[in-house]
Order: sequence, then structure tokens, then C-alpha cells
Amino acid sequence: MDLNDELFQRAQISIPGGVNSPVRAFRSVGGSPRFIDRAKGPYMWDATGKQFIDYILSWGPMILGHNNDEVIAAVDEAVSKGLSFGAVTQGETLIAEEVRKLVPSMDQVRLVSSGTEAGMSAIRLARGYTGRNKIIKFEGCYHGHSDSLLVKAGSGMLTFGNPSSAGVPASVTEHTLVLEYNNPQQLEDAFAQWGDDIACVIVEAVAGNMNMVRGNPEFLRTMRELCTKHGAVLIVDEVMTGFRVAQGGAQAFYGIEPDLTMLGKVIGGGMPVAAFGGRREIMQQIAPLGPVYQAGTLSGNPVAVACGLATLKGIQAPGFQDKLSRAADRLVKGLTAAAQENGITFCADSVGGMFGLYFLPSVPHGFADVMKSDTETFNRFFHGMLERGVYFAPSVFEAGFVSIMHTDEVIDATIAAARETFAEIAA
Repeated sequence: MDLNDELFQRAQISIPGGVNSPVRAFRSVGGSPRFIDRAKGPYMWDATGKQFIDYILSWGPMILGHNNDEVIAAVDEAVSKGLSFGAVTQGETLIAEEVRKLVPSMDQVRLVSSGTEAGMSAIRLARGYTGRNKIIKFEGCYHGHSDSLLVKAGSGMLTFGNPSSAGVPASVTEHTLVLEYNNPQQLEDAFAQWGDDIACVIVEAVAGNMNMVRGNPEFLRTMRELCTKHGAVLIVDEVMTGFRVAQGGAQAFYGIEPDLTMLGKVIGGGMPVAAFGGRREIMQQIAPLGPVYQAGTLSGNPVAVACGLATLKGIQAPGFQDKLSRAADRLVKGLTAAAQENGITFCADSVGGMFGLYFLPSVPHGFADVMKSDTETFNRFFHGMLERGVYFAPSVFEAGFVSIMHTDEVIDATIAAARETFAEIAA
């Protein structure tokens, strides 16, 4: 028995499903997950010592590559001073200033520990600021596992969400309206019916949890216009896209200005740091200044903040974003060519350092498109690549990521492995 199999069996005795986040369990692709022992640059090694080129990158934050020397030095220095104080530190101000510089729509910033916490808090703030209850989210977009966001659309086009998780009462999601992603007409219809009751619209401008799906500029523009017209708060979820699809995030890429922004992943550089922030008049409704309560013992943890601050400084190196984008573009073009050579139905897309691989005839524009994916062929591709030392996300519904350490040589090795895998599938 492989050591990974043994470790997985042991983990399942003490941990539900053997994992602390569901996608890690390999349920959708089959087999046992790889238990990672260490990582450096674009590579990870599992418990058996097998090396993998990593395209998960801790689901995005390792944009500088694993175990970056400058980041580790900053963390070591912070650790030497103490792990947590439960009091204010200068580091919190420094990282907030850095975020404000990189994302100009964020007048003020509140640090939290996870993307889920950022989303939950941003929605509470939007409701407190507007005095309204209803929120709009989009099918296929994931904003964390807070109760009001764990919803799926009903049978009609404009239907309030039904809970998609046990333990979430229908009364919690009754104010959540779920619309189709990239459908501006549904937005028009929703605001025409409920405009005076809508507190906020929350969106991933480039979705990353139904694989990577680009937001349509008309869709995003319509959203901004309707929120402005009806006094609703526009929340752009940049947990995945922040500092990755562009230095200023998806809002910079598309040229839209949200009222509130959610950040996570890259902002922490691999440690649990997230944030939400935006217009000053909205942010000043948060305690201790206003009536909207939000707090966290580990918010702004000094070690995590040091890690995030070093990462944010690293991404501002000259030419960083261009190099990141070229790596992702080289990857998706090479994989597409390899699939075509072997007659495999496949396409791919990338924005900045984020990419999507689709076992579809064309790039998807929403959740319904993604649901048509050939999951059987993807699963064969996933395991074929894993055997050849390339680690993609273990789900057809997840985006992928490159780091600045994914050189041409690393990308070309991935494409060579894909060519062999596609040939094996086609045989």
C-alpha cells in the first residue's frame, strides 16, 4: 500500500472524511489525496518524496512560489517577537496602507482571518449601512461558507435561494436572490422588482469556483449602474483575483469601482489573512465607530501580517504581472495544442496568473456551461498528470494558478506531460 493511502486511512479515523476542507479528499476524481510534506518554488513533495509541479499553490496565495526567501525571513523575524498579542501592532497599519495603495477603491481596510469571514462581514456591513435585507449573488460564485451564501437557485429565473447545505435554515437564505452569472437582463429584472429592498450585490468579477469564468464587461457595468441607481452596495469578491489577475485585482482589470472589496489568499501569502474594505462612509459604520459589529481575536495576527506584507511587496517588482500573465498564457496555449494534437475536446483560458482548463468545446460563460464538462475525461487527465508529477486541482470545477517561479522550463515540462497524458487518453 502506498504511504499516502496509509496516511489517508489513518486521517479518516480522527477527521471527518480525512480532510479539513472537502475538495482535498479527491472524492470527485477518485483515489487517495497526496499528503504534502514540503514545497519550494513551483514544486511540492509528498510523503513518499515524489515531486510535483504545483498548479494549486494553496488555492492561489503562493504567487511568489512556495517558501520564498524574503517571505520566510519576514515571518522568522515576526515569530522571534511573539506569536500573538491581542493588541494593535504597527504591522496592521502598514499592510492596510499597502492595500490602499494597490486597490484605490478601498479608503479603509479591516483585517480578518479568512475569505469566509470577509464575505460574511461585508454583507453584514452592507445591510447595516443600507438598512435593507435582500442580497443578490450569482450561481456558481462562491464567497465562503457563511449561511446566507450557501444557496442554490430555485426553479425560476428570479427565485430566492434554497439552502444547499444541511444545517442552514430556509429562513436564513430567504433574503438571498440567486441570478445567472453574466446575465445582465436578470439583474435589470431583479432591481425592477426589488430594487428598494436590495442591500448589496456580491460577485466574483472573474469567477474561480465553477472553474475560471470571466465576467462579461456589460454584465459588470450593468451591475455597477444598477447599484448606484438604487443605492445598493456593490461588493466585489477579490479573494481569488486580488493581486493575481492584475496588480489592482479584477476591478482594475475591468475598470469598475466597487463600494466594498473582499481580499484573501495573496494578501496573506499563505497564512490566514483576509480583509474587506471600501468607501470611508460605509466602513465607518463598523464598531467601534458605528453600529455594525465585527471582531476577531486573531485578526491582524502579527506573524500572518508579516507574511502578507512581504508578499504584497514582492508582487510589486518591475514586470511581475506581465511575467505572471505570460506564464499562464504559455501554459493554456500549450495544453490546448497538446489536446488538439490528440483529438481531445478541450479548451483553456487565463487572466493574469489565474487559468481555467475546460473539457468542453468552447470556453464557458456561466454555471450551466461548466456543468456540461466531460468529467470522466478530466478525471483521467488529472490522474495521468499526477502520475507524471503535475498537480492540478482535483476537481473539474476549480481554477488553477501559476506563480512567478513557473518558468518556461517548468511550463514546457507540464506541456510535455500533458501531451503524453492526452495521447494515453486518446489511445
